[in-house]
Amino acid sequence: MSAQISLRLASRKSPLAVRQAVLMRSKLARHLGISETDYNDCLAIKTYVTQGDKRLAGSLASIGGKGLFTKEIEHALLNGEADIAVHSMKDMPAEMPDGLVTVAVPAREDPRDAFISDLAKSPWELPQSAVFGTSSVRRAAQLLHRRPDLKIVPLRGNVDRRLEKLNEGQADATLLAEAGLRRLDKADVTRTVLEPDEMLPAVSQGVLCVQMRQDDERIELVQEALACEQTSLISSAERAFLLRLDGSCQTPIAGLARLKGNTLSFRAQLLTLDGAQELTITESAEITHGSHSARLTAASEFGFALAERIFKAAPKAIQDIVRAA
Repeated sequence: MSAQISLRLASRKSPLAVRQAVLMRSKLARHLGISETDYNDCLAIKTYVTQGDKRLAGSLASIGGKGLFTKEIEHALLNGEADIAVHSMKDMPAEMPDGLVTVAVPAREDPRDAFISDLAKSPWELPQSAVFGTSSVRRAAQLLHRRPDLKIVPLRGNVDRRLEKLNEGQADATLLAEAGLRRLDKADVTRTVLEPDEMLPAVSQGVLCVQMRQDDERIELVQEALACEQTSLISSAERAFLLRLDGSCQTPIAGLARLKGNTLSFRAQLLTLDGAQELTITESAEITHGSHSARLTAASEFGFALAERIFKAAPKAIQDIVRAA
């Protein structure tokens, strides 16, 4: 098999993105019977520096949103430099370029947020007017909703750089995705993992997206190796919810879907930028259609309908933010 297969994986150059590509390569190799000694010939990883990696000043919303982390990699797929792209689903914009498709959604890693600080065990125990480092409008709004006294400052960069900035005293505390810390084997980082009832995570947090050219005849091989049916259903609901409301990084939106048996539950939250107003709802639906394709459609329709309902129930200040995004 190794002599017949050659798939080039494309990734951002950040340590976490590369680690995610490495994890997907290992799964592909096991499925295809490729040994580690053949990785360079059969499953090489090509890295790219995206605009999102270069432009580290300010929030993502202020410099252009999610597409900043995907365009260079998608261009590499389209021009034949690479065959498979591994993205964080959180980075995926609403629209995908013609000719590319999502071929697999691998099993989700822990979706929760991790709180890191030497001053407290949780955000709610921080001293009055503590400086909190985050460039996420979602995290900032959630924090300010419960702790309006906190001073929010931008904190961007890869995981190691953000931890360095925290140690340098640029902030008293920060939040990172537990999924990223686990994938990077950061067991040495002292943190408190916040339950979703305490801090609802970003939509798609912990989910990866595997992308290929639509006409690549090896799509089925990659799907067999990497796709997780449960995560794809969850992701379908979450993506539909997010895309209906706002596909960018400009609106404080949180959401987490879970599947138990045929029951898909979804907890969602919308906030104003200053956290002064918020709305949280939880709903469930039975996803019992026969084929996987039909179940994906049902999950997507559920996510879309939930977005419609939370938008209609939201205060005008929140509706205005969603409309303006």
